[in-house]
Amino acid sequence: MRKLVYYVGVTLDGCIAGPDDEIDFFPFTDTLAAWITDRYPETIPTHMRPSLGLGDTPNRSFDTVVMGRGTYEPALAAGITSPYAHLRQLVVSTTLGPSSDPAIESIADDPLTAVRKLKSVDGLDIWLAGGGKLAASLLPEIDELIIKSYPVVAGSGRPVFDGAFQPTAFTRTEYTSLDDGASITSFRRSR
Repeated sequence: MRKLVYYVGVTLDGCIAGPDDEIDFFPFTDTLAAWITDRYPETIPTHMRPSLGLGDTPNRSFDTVVMGRGTYEPALAAGITSPYAHLRQLVVSTTLGPSSDPAIESIADDPLTAVRKLKSVDGLDIWLAGGGKLAASLLPEIDELIIKSYPVVAGSGRPVFDGAFQPTAFTRTEYTSLDDGASITSFRRSR
C-alpha cells in the first residue's frame, strides 16, 4: 500500500513558514539542493527542473502531491497554475474552488477520506507538502515524516502541525547531517 509522507522544511523552533507565509528566510544552499535533487527530485517544481538537470528525471518516491492552499498560493501568485506538472496534484481548500487548470484536483472537504482513497490505489508514495493545518488533519494517515531542519529560528510562524492535541508516536529511521548546518531526519509511524 502507498504511504502518505509529510516531507517538509522546518525551522529550529518548528515553523514551516513565517507568520505571513514567508519562506524566503530558509537558507537554501548548494549542499541542500544537491541532497534534494539526489534523493527526492520530484519535489522540485516543474519550472525549476530543467535548470537543475532534472528535466526528464523519473519520479523516484512520489507520484502524487497533496497540498493546502497556503502551499499552493505562491505558485499561483507567480502565474504558475500547475507547479508540479510531473505529479498528480491535489489542493485542499474550502475557499479556492475548482481550478481553471485541469491538472489540479481540488478537495473542498474531507481530505482524510480523499487521502485514504489515494492510498488504496497502486502507485508511488504520496507527498504531503503542507501546510500545518492540513498536516494536523491528516495525521491519522501520515505513515512517514521527512523533516528537513534548517539552522534558523523564525520566532513565530506557521507550525509544522497546527491542530488539536493528538500525541502520535514515530520512530526515527534515518538521520543525515549536511555540512551547511541543515539536517534531514526520517521517521516512521510507530505501530
